[in-house]
Amino acid sequence: MKLFSAQQIYAADQHTIAQQKIDSDMLMERAAVQLFNWMHLRMQGAPVKIHLFCGIGNNGGDGIALARHLQEHGYNIGVYVVNYSDKRSDDFLVNLGRLKEKKVWPTYLDSPENFPEIGADDIIVDAVFGIGLNRTPDDWVLQLFAHLKASKAFVLSVDIPSGLFTDRAPENPEAVLPSNYVLSFQAPKLVFFLPETGSFMEQWEVLDIGLDQAFLQQQQTDFELFGKQEVLPFYVPRTKFSHKGTYGHALVVGGSHGKMGAVQLAGRAALTAGAGLVSCYVPECGLIPLQSAFPEGMVITNGERHLDNIAPEVVPQAVGLGVGMGMESKTAKALKAYLGGHKGALVLDADALNIIAKDKALLQLLPKQAVLTPHPKELERLVGPWKDDFEKLQKARKFSEKYHCVLVVKGAHTIIFHKGKGYINTTGNPGMATAGSGDVLTGIITGMLAQGYPTLEATLFAVYLHGRAGDLVLESTGYQALLASDIISGLGRAFMDLFQAPEPPQEQGEEAS
Repeated sequence: MKLFSAQQIYAADQHTIAQQKIDSDMLMERAAVQLFNWMHLRMQGAPVKIHLFCGIGNNGGDGIALARHLQEHGYNIGVYVVNYSDKRSDDFLVNLGRLKEKKVWPTYLDSPENFPEIGADDIIVDAVFGIGLNRTPDDWVLQLFAHLKASKAFVLSVDIPSGLFTDRAPENPEAVLPSNYVLSFQAPKLVFFLPETGSFMEQWEVLDIGLDQAFLQQQQTDFELFGKQEVLPFYVPRTKFSHKGTYGHALVVGGSHGKMGAVQLAGRAALTAGAGLVSCYVPECGLIPLQSAFPEGMVITNGERHLDNIAPEVVPQAVGLGVGMGMESKTAKALKAYLGGHKGALVLDADALNIIAKDKALLQLLPKQAVLTPHPKELERLVGPWKDDFEKLQKARKFSEKYHCVLVVKGAHTIIFHKGKGYINTTGNPGMATAGSGDVLTGIITGMLAQGYPTLEATLFAVYLHGRAGDLVLESTGYQALLASDIISGLGRAFMDLFQAPEPPQEQGEEAS
């Protein structure tokens, strides 16, 4: 699913209006009907008070049109125009007139003196600002937001939480009205998936308002969302007469005294992800622990407590390098020598990235299409500090382009950069913020590469499966008790889940007339 900029959505609006020969008011009516149907299906005429706070632009017009449908179906509503400017959009005025024809008279708000009382059991519809917001709201509007937050009422936002920009972080967090649920028109917004902005909403859902699909498909976007439907075509089934050699040899390089568990997790993950063979290249102190804990894997040793050299005797199809490796001077020299001669699929994680961050000249030795999987601090060491999430994404994109690599920016919504484009994962949960989870991801990517999946597809597929496995095992572990090894155990269920039929859609409620 493509994530469009505000400008692209505006262009799609205009193209749809021209292509379908409708007025802009008709497009607003579609949006209002979709909003009403969503609410009515869930509320079924419940007597709860609904407070609609509407700006004076098109987002406010959506709210005003929604108020008319709610009133026509007998809901108890209060309508408030947040009068933050003398300018009004034409469609807002059209719908305001229709609402008044229904004998519904909005209250105009322009100062704290006339803020309404709101109960904790009421519902707030937030239709104050939309995707066109380009400045921090006035102080009295911030006071209104504080008043709404203090009510503890459920907040339903139209398209985007009011106060959020679509292309940058908010200058003042108090200038954003947090939302319990966002109903986003046509597609979600990038800000839904970033830590600094996504924290202003609990859940979101997309409402199709009938924008021209052909036009949207032609748009080139900087980011795309990926989930089951996007990764399912990547899957390559096993054939009857295949053998372990058919599915490649994965090599995990890393480990040091006291950190051998990282290699065990990565090796097990690579094998569970489908690699035919897995070898672990570790210092001598890891031989017995790995042979005991990971009997399916083979072990090659070098050095006693740390790797002194990286010269494996095997020729793997993919290498995952860095987990638990440490940053000893001999290990750093060994990494430099290995990068200088390596050819083939390579995944770099953990201490391999930290060594490279200390000696940026090593970046010139990266083979093209290497996969780098930094956590936030490792990313900062590679690309430098950032002022907000948008600058972080900009720096990550430029880094990926400059070094011709696939950069996996790990987080609640892991973002993968490749050739200037960002791909945002939809799976995963807070329970996966646990020791070893990143080692498991490195192993899965390495295992997919060993099987011959193309680099980008292998990375997207692995990130999806990693998150989906975590989601499936969460049902039995809960957030706090989820371990990295549980994610490996859930990989089989994640693969089988690819072919599970989706839940049948619920019956729709009465539609607005």
